[in-house]
Amino acid sequence: MSVHKDLIKHAKNQNQSYQEFKALDELREKYIAEAVELCKQGKPFTTDKINDVTNKMNRINLRIISLRKNVTTEMVQEYVK
Repeated sequence: MSVHKDLIKHAKNQNQSYQEFKALDELREKYIAEAVELCKQGKPFTTDKINDVTNKMNRINLRIISLRKNVTTEMVQEYVK
């Protein structure tokens, strides 16, 4: 019976980590879109918020999802071109 409880607890923890990762991923995409829009308008922007969220995502370290790369201003500029 203890094994079943351990499995249930593990699954619950995995799901919680995944939900947190998913929310951070949505936030990361929002910040990327904001940086892209500012770049298109020729306004100054940073990738600090993007990379802060990226680092939080990578600390969750879900085995089924690859680590996200940090974004540079050059990457955003290249994407806009």
